Amino acid sequence: MARLALLSVSNKTGLIDLARSLVEEFGFDIISSGGTAKALKDAGIPVTKVSDYTGSPEILGGRVKTLHPRIHGGILARRDVASDLTDLENNQIRPIDLVVVNLYPFESTIAKPGVTLAEAVEQIDIGGPAMLRASSKNFAHLTVLCDPAQYDEYLQELRQNNGVASLEFRQQAALKGFLHTASYDSAIAQALTCQFASYLAGTQQHTLSGTELQSLRYGENPHQPAAWYQTGATPTGWAAAKKLQGKELSYNNLVDLEAARRIIAEFTDTPAATIIKHTNPCGTALGDTIVEAYQKAFNADSTSAFGGIVALNRPIDAATASELTKTFLECVVAPDCDAEAQKILSKKTNVRVLTLADLSNGPKTLVKQIAGGFLVQAADDILADTSKWQVVTERQPTADELGELLFAWKVCKHVKSNAIVVTSDRTTLGVGAGQMNRVGSAKIALEQAGDKAKGAILASDGFFPFDDTIRAAAAAGITAIVQPGGSLRDQDSIKAANELGLVMVLTGVRHFLH
Repeated sequence: MARLALLSVSNKTGLIDLARSLVEEFGFDIISSGGTAKALKDAGIPVTKVSDYTGSPEILGGRVKTLHPRIHGGILARRDVASDLTDLENNQIRPIDLVVVNLYPFESTIAKPGVTLAEAVEQIDIGGPAMLRASSKNFAHLTVLCDPAQYDEYLQELRQNNGVASLEFRQQAALKGFLHTASYDSAIAQALTCQFASYLAGTQQHTLSGTELQSLRYGENPHQPAAWYQTGATPTGWAAAKKLQGKELSYNNLVDLEAARRIIAEFTDTPAATIIKHTNPCGTALGDTIVEAYQKAFNADSTSAFGGIVALNRPIDAATASELTKTFLECVVAPDCDAEAQKILSKKTNVRVLTLADLSNGPKTLVKQIAGGFLVQAADDILADTSKWQVVTERQPTADELGELLFAWKVCKHVKSNAIVVTSDRTTLGVGAGQMNRVGSAKIALEQAGDKAKGAILASDGFFPFDDTIRAAAAAGITAIVQPGGSLRDQDSIKAANELGLVMVLTGVRHFLH
């Protein structure tokens, strides 16, 4: 008796060529359901509809097609167990040697703008995952294929092994099947979590899955293997970015690019530029034009900018491209890049130039692995609202000072804690990042700002437990300070600010970044 193959696919890429080879080269009989059967019949390939094979019609508008003992018995039967073979014979079930199945496009459906819950639910496949799991479980006796990219490799297996796929191939295919169903279920769980529950409220499980997008040369260091995974079926974020030129992105490039994206997403109304080194901004600035913003950001710390990651919130024009080529940079990302700018940047062949139209669209949840588990938190994407800020000093900020305080606060949010940022003219002058105490961060930021600190603004990501940083800031020439407040000794800092003639604003929001 001819071997039996079950083909039931949503993605019909490569289907006809595979089926024709199965029939003409290897003598398979084919059973198939719904649209797959129609596609095969239209191509002149002999096929038996699943409903004809099982004797049961498709029901519930196609919701039930392959959920039948003649299907799952043929998939799950062990050919070396006599009682299984007897069951097949008694129930007129043919053993199935090949299952080719891929699933309803749930992830691409939910990615569409305006899709309804009802539309998404109808793309939750039931029969497909059941067949995938059953055939993956029984890899000892059959082959399962869930990706068109496997078809040619499978046919080569048959050609090289007298019409039989090797056990190693069947095992690898089974693993791919289980990974596919796990990823599919994860996507459904995540989507329904967003629909049915407020995040982190009552959810006892968290799922995360992805498909390898690219193997990276290494991780943070050469001895650490690394890979880049895409979440979801539709590329978003960096997976959707277009690389115009340059070497392949590294692990560290991607980490720094994400840090740059988070900062630049804070600024939409005005041209802005930021330069990142080791996930911290060494220069961030606003300007009337994007080239002015970049020049200000670069001049804020030109030494650290060497080898940096640049993010711009406006398309790269020729003038900006010319400035970008004046120093060594690892990566540049912007919403777009005009033709003349591309021509100028092409002279720097090693710099990676990317375009990403929506730099503001980032993850809503953040995951960090620890020994024995992982931590999940909502992204720190709260927008600064100056109407809720509290001026706690006798001196009130001018409109320009309030704007500068807002700029400094937005930048400080994205500096590793403890964080102190000094700014003036919507440009960073000094950045103190990641120190073990706030005084140390302030000392670094103020020393870096130097004489430019006179008349400048200081932002702190956390409260001041003592008034020492206030006094050091005033001595350096700082005129206004923004901080979250909340210390038991807030009054000490406020008293010192009043004594020294400073403005102090409390935001009521803390932005630690670890």
